Amino acid sequence: MNENAFWQLIEACAPALPDPEGDELAAALTARLADGSVAEATGFAEQLSRALYRLDRREFGEGLSGDQFLYTRAAVVAAGREEYESVLRDPERFAPYAEGLVWAEALLYVPDRAYEQLTGETWGRDTRHSYESYSNTAGWAAGA
Repeated sequence: MNENAFWQLIEACAPALPDPEGDELAAALTARLADGSVAEATGFAEQLSRALYRLDRREFGEGLSGDQFLYTRAAVVAAGREEYESVLRDPERFAPYAEGLVWAEALLYVPDRAYEQLTGETWGRDTRHSYESYSNTAGWAAGA
């Protein structure tokens, strides 16, 4: 799955009404991926981890707990490509997500659940980028 397909899938599965916890989006994404292939589910995981990794920077997460920072980054991704890219360009756009406690923890489990539905097995979840908070060392380096 390439980056464009990833964002198109998020947009296609976005609920019509506000979904502050991201549960409806996660359920729709899981269902769509579980109707596809293992390659699509793992490709989604790669794109999701990359998107979260790119937000793992000091200017976004300083002062936040690891979990709060992770779930808030997931909420930015769940908001869609346009908002995500706006946040990357302007770190001040991240603050309302952190302050409003709009999290999308459920988004993190989408690839694992889709993989399990497709294969009947638990996925070991190796992706090129780690989405865990503070794993982007370049983003947390002094002056970054």
